[in-house]
Amino acid sequence: MKNLTLIIPAKNESESLPTVLSELKKFNYNVNIVLHSSDTKTIQSIENHKVNIIYQKNLGYGDAIIEGINNCHTEYFCIFNADGSFNPSEINNMLKSMQIRQLDFIFASRYEANAGSDDDTIITLIGNFIFSYIGKIFFKLNISDILYTYLIGKTDQAKKLNLSQKDFSLCVELPIKAKKNMMKLGCINAFERKRIAGKKKVNAFRDGFLILNHMIKLFFK
Repeated sequence: MKNLTLIIPAKNESESLPTVLSELKKFNYNVNIVLHSSDTKTIQSIENHKVNIIYQKNLGYGDAIIEGINNCHTEYFCIFNADGSFNPSEINNMLKSMQIRQLDFIFASRYEANAGSDDDTIITLIGNFIFSYIGKIFFKLNISDILYTYLIGKTDQAKKLNLSQKDFSLCVELPIKAKKNMMKLGCINAFERKRIAGKKKVNAFRDGFLILNHMIKLFFK
C-alpha cells in the first residue's frame, strides 16, 4: 500500500522487531523504524530488512512518533508497535472504515464489540477506562481506548497539530488536539495479541500521572 507508512517506535526491540518485520513483508507497506542511534542491538537485528530507519534526536516514545510523523511523506500514517501485539491484517479494514466514514483519524480499540486483548492487565484496563472517560466527559472524545496507540491518520492533518509531548502523554495529546481543531475522529474494534518478548514500557503510575497532568493542561488551554 503505497499511500500509507507504518511508524514503528522501536526502543530495545531486538527480540521482537525482526519477527514483526517478517510478518509485514506480505503487506507491502512503507515502514519507518524510529529509534535512537545508541540502540545498536535493535539496529543490528534488522539489518537484513528493507526499512527506513529514522534516528531520534531526543528520547521518548512520544518523541519517536513525532519524528515519524514529521518524516512521513505518504497520505496516511499508522502508529504500529514493534512488540508484535498489533495485528497488521487489521490495517486495511481500519483504513477502509476511515475513508468510508470520512475521518481524519481512526483509533483501534480493545473495548468495542468483537474486540479484546491477550496482553491487557487489570491495571491497564482500569487506567484506560478512567482516561477514556475523562476524554469523553471533558473533551467530547468518542474514543473507548484512548491509551491504545494503534491508529491511522491523515499525515497532513497530524502535522497541523504541532505535537510536542515526548513521553507517553502524546497518546492523549494527539486526539485532544485533533478534536480541538475540529478534526473527525472515530473508533474501530481490534484485538491486541500477546507481545512476542519483553515487558510493557509504560510505568502505570509514573506515566499515568504524566498523562493526567497533560490532560489537565490541555483542558485549561
